[in-house]
Amino acid sequence: MSERNHPVPGASRGLNRRRLLQAAGLGAGVLAAGGTAAGLAATSGDAHGTADDAASAVDAAASADLPLTGGPDFPIGLYWPPHPFETTPARYREITDAGFTFLITGNYQLDEASANQALSMADQVGLKVLVAGDPRVGVVAQHMTVTDDRSVPASITTADASDWIRSATASYAHHTSFAGFSLYDEPATSRFPTVGALTGIVRTTAPTLLPYANINRGNGAHYTRFVQQYLDTVKPSLISFDRYPILTDRVDTDYFDTWARVRTAALAAGIPAWTYIQSTGFSGHATPTASQLAWQVNVSLAYGCKGIQYFTYWTPDAARGEGYTEALITTDGRRTPLYAAAATLNSTWLQPVGRQLKPLVSESVQHANDTPLPTGTTAFAPGSHLTGATGDPAILGLFKAAPGASDDGTRHLLVTNRDPDRPATVRIGLDRSAVGGVSRFAPSTGTYPRASGAAEVDVTLAAGGAALYRLSPR
Repeated sequence: MSERNHPVPGASRGLNRRRLLQAAGLGAGVLAAGGTAAGLAATSGDAHGTADDAASAVDAAASADLPLTGGPDFPIGLYWPPHPFETTPARYREITDAGFTFLITGNYQLDEASANQALSMADQVGLKVLVAGDPRVGVVAQHMTVTDDRSVPASITTADASDWIRSATASYAHHTSFAGFSLYDEPATSRFPTVGALTGIVRTTAPTLLPYANINRGNGAHYTRFVQQYLDTVKPSLISFDRYPILTDRVDTDYFDTWARVRTAALAAGIPAWTYIQSTGFSGHATPTASQLAWQVNVSLAYGCKGIQYFTYWTPDAARGEGYTEALITTDGRRTPLYAAAATLNSTWLQPVGRQLKPLVSESVQHANDTPLPTGTTAFAPGSHLTGATGDPAILGLFKAAPGASDDGTRHLLVTNRDPDRPATVRIGLDRSAVGGVSRFAPSTGTYPRASGAAEVDVTLAAGGAALYRLSPR
């Protein structure tokens, strides 16, 4: 795949998920819209937006009360579920057995009947579902402009678009699993106004549903402007992006720069940041190992991620191109080693640790002992809680209580192995004037046993692994 398939200036090589959607009949609007972001207009003011911009996004999103973003459970989702002939209770139990909490419809689930079939199966096992591909939503999102200016070609009024959203909502509202709509995957900037209009319509007509969209990856100042334009125009309930760093010959370290820019934008807007992790191989990308799967999760958590999604669960068939290798489930329904790896990762680590981190706010992300320092990252520097970090390269994510929450000064520290393929040992120095005790989270019990008053903590990490610590105030 050539660089021209990326709509964001500065984006690195990676899977173009729009091709997958186009092959499923869902992506033509991206090409019809014409848009790459080559003509992206620079936003005014600071690259991260103004305080007023952030406040309006928070007011519009109300994400704390929405499915998946609200509540204590960490959302763990999948893209490309079983196709309609494999949409069965057994297959959906297989999904929940692997620790997933929601899915986005796809893989030939392109109409009301197949979406209802998926929702019915999800009802039985306790999954949540974001419906993608409903024709009433998709035709507006990808081929029309929502405006009350009747002179605009291929336009639909706000009232008529609202009627279509109401009709789609009514088709699925009887399902307990129905969590919202996936409105668009990787919209070009030319589609932002329509995605924003549909986001607002869903909020107005179905305020208990999540209006969801996923944006493309990128790097540098161009990507910062792209993300800010998305926030300013769409006012989303969350930022979701995809980037797949496990290449055939290396790990793509520009991954950190993308995450850093999304993290900054999400914090400024006061909304959650979600991401996709690579769980299959394809053109130019290797099938990840179990430790590389964990590494993507733990890097994302260190950068403040509040929702993890897998690309893909079911393996896309060969006719779709891109040279897909096996994902968690093969095209003929067999489990691969990645299924077992994901089940263990999701159930024994991501679910319990995610519950700890979901209500917290990312305070800082620093790379320790990481030479040369990857583009877009921040080198470790001693601060009010951590005085040193020696040993192997690691990513240190520090978290604090959210605004308005009870805050006694406790901090949480996630130490992530910078290396997806080798174990690591890191010694963390603690500022004893601020930290009274340190205890390591035990995922199996959900507790923090054995608080220590030592001035240093030695952390041993598996390849791609991480450890969570609670730093109690003095």
